[in-house]
Amino acid sequence: MIARGMIEEITAALGANGLILRGGFVFPDGEDAPHGSSGAPAKSVLLVGQAGAAPWPHFLRWREQQPQVIANPLDSWSRQVIGDVAAAFGARAVSPSDKPYLPFQQWAMRAEGLKPSPLGILMHPQYGLWHAYRGALLFEDEIALPEQGEAPHLCDACVEKPCLKSCPVDAYSREGFAYQACLAHVRGANGEPCRSGGCLDRNACPYGTEYRYPPEVQAFHMVAFAGL
Repeated sequence: MIARGMIEEITAALGANGLILRGGFVFPDGEDAPHGSSGAPAKSVLLVGQAGAAPWPHFLRWREQQPQVIANPLDSWSRQVIGDVAAAFGARAVSPSDKPYLPFQQWAMRAEGLKPSPLGILMHPQYGLWHAYRGALLFEDEIALPEQGEAPHLCDACVEKPCLKSCPVDAYSREGFAYQACLAHVRGANGEPCRSGGCLDRNACPYGTEYRYPPEVQAFHMVAFAGL
């Protein structure tokens, strides 16, 4: 059993880089769980992520010490930080970009009781849409955590749905995400507001605005999305 004292130590180690624990759970008997650090099936998982842009200054300091050209720098930084924590506490670190892909969104919904917003991003009752999952720690022991109930879903109380009305090409709708239309717009002559300030639909959400990523952080993610 992973004791609460160890969880507090993990929390402190992640916090030194602006990351936070985002809940966790024990895999039930019979579930096809991924393997842990020794190759045996994991018994529990702790999600690692961020609220707002807290990791950004830590990432920038790390980035300044790397080669000028590095693929997927934020993923690389996250892997290094979470990997170091995993090694220190006997866990296996995994990333949302690992292949074959692991069900991170389903894990997050189980760990924090969240539901997707109309944009597909999980809606958090405190952070709104301004949070992310950067990785997870897989343990071959059980976690001593209280069971997570379902969180209030703010989208249910949002009548106007401004997140579906602000995109100039209606990339998001109740039918899903029009990926190619969004990509073409962001890359095109009229896409500068999105390139420099982030997704207009996401920014239109009225919840969690105190955690909204600064424009330079949103621009970084948009450039990565559009391959610019």
